[in-house]
Amino acid sequence: MGNPLALSIGPGHLKLAASLSTPEPTDLVAAWNAGWIDLGYTEEGSEISVETTFEDIEVAEELDPVDVLATKRVVMISFSLAEITASNLKRVFNGGTITAASGCVYYDPVTLGQETYVMIGWESDAADERWIFRKCRQTGNVEIPRKKAPDKALLPAEFRAIKPPSLPVFRAIEVSPGRA
Repeated sequence: MGNPLALSIGPGHLKLAASLSTPEPTDLVAAWNAGWIDLGYTEEGSEISVETTFEDIEVAEELDPVDVLATKRVVMISFSLAEITASNLKRVFNGGTITAASGCVYYDPVTLGQETYVMIGWESDAADERWIFRKCRQTGNVEIPRKKAPDKALLPAEFRAIKPPSLPVFRAIEVSPGRA
């Protein structure tokens, strides 16, 4: 028989910290540090994917592999932002400059080779689950659809999580009673 307390439902809320030294939440109760900003509305929520590649270890004397070892792991956080702002452009293009002048806001993209890393956070709507990805860079193609209503323009993002020094690539925090 299954455990209904272990179900996780809903899109949750995406957060971003521009500094890799921003304090991480340590539980499900404390507020996120002020360095974490809310990314706003998305088109269809977000998706976390972890793809691990395994390779067989073979020897001449055996037909079957004698072991199988992980050789690569790719961790991605994907979503399409529904709010196209200069700040979100800067986040999706890994940096750049925002300038306000004469009633306008200008966004100029980052110089190639000067891209920045960020931290990505996610919290469930029920506040019973949090994920922290400690070092990320947006690596996906950015194609902004411009269509007739009711469609809206979207800012797609695929952030790849990269292992930071001396820490795991991500941490998941969840309510323990009934879920472990």
